[in-house]
Amino acid sequence: MFGWGKKTGKLPKITTVIGSGTEIRGDVHFHGGLHVDGKVLGTITANPDEQSTLVLSELGEIRGDIHVPNVVLNGEVHGDVHASNRVELASKASIHGTVYYRFLEMMMGAVVNGQLVRADEESSARPLYQPGAPAVADAGGETAGKTQTQAVAAADSAGIKANS
Repeated sequence: MFGWGKKTGKLPKITTVIGSGTEIRGDVHFHGGLHVDGKVLGTITANPDEQSTLVLSELGEIRGDIHVPNVVLNGEVHGDVHASNRVELASKASIHGTVYYRFLEMMMGAVVNGQLVRADEESSARPLYQPGAPAVADAGGETAGKTQTQAVAAADSAGIKANS
């Protein structure tokens, strides 16, 4: 898209496409490049390397959280975006949630209904979310022995806003 040519020369190779008219219900985990023209109802997670990239076209929609190193958005997202490296918001991007990023590029017309939170280099060096990873126990030990996913689900059911 607009900022990739400055350092890398081109977008990373897209290895998976979710086409227009396709709806996926459930979590998606990928490596490499994922291009979404359809609809995903679930969490999208990539391997925590610096090359994995999600591209959401203006035809695409995601209803769930995103956990990827690099993301280019030009469609609609209902959920939080966790990018350990780069976020590019094109002119038709519409985000309803918090965007966590290290580098951000935003075109005129892009909309974020939520917060923009810049991660420092130390926190962006480690993945923001790993399904099945141990959760950090709180002072009362409520999440001890649970995975991040289980801890977030438990907090949600208790009406507590948990950080993933």
